[in-house]
Amino acid sequence: MTAQDLDFWSFVDAAVDRAHDRLPGIDPEAMRLVLTLYRVTNMVVYDMESVVHRPRGWSYPGFRLLFTLWVAGPMEAKRAAELSGMSRQAVSALVNTLDRDGLVSKVPDQSDRRAVRLSLTVRGEDALTDAFAAHNARETLWADALSAGERETLARLLAKLGAREGVRRRR
Repeated sequence: MTAQDLDFWSFVDAAVDRAHDRLPGIDPEAMRLVLTLYRVTNMVVYDMESVVHRPRGWSYPGFRLLFTLWVAGPMEAKRAAELSGMSRQAVSALVNTLDRDGLVSKVPDQSDRRAVRLSLTVRGEDALTDAFAAHNARETLWADALSAGERETLARLLAKLGAREGVRRRR
């Protein structure tokens, strides 16, 4: 099979077959699961970013940070990084842009002057509320491919994967 014969999804089968042929000791089912999960995740993120967030001048990580502050309230930047699943460096870069755009405020933390406390501004709260309505409509579009039972099962299985011990994740 050549590159011209492949499409986005047939590439997964070709990759699993090729890897298994070259390295017979691999776990092809695990490879198929993770490669498929990765591809679907990238599709969802690209769709959300291009349809919902980029038109508002945000990246998907920018939305994640705003959403984290919207859900959990004001917090230290380090904690915002943990809850949003981003590095502190990524949060720091995003905060500069979101602060410049008037969506987030950053002030020195009262208990640790080296730390920065983040909060949504009124403008940020309004912008996130509006964006989340569009974001959730897009989530619904994706989720509508599954029945209610399938959604529940998939969410439960993904949570089980996410709780796996012995794998590295941002904290």
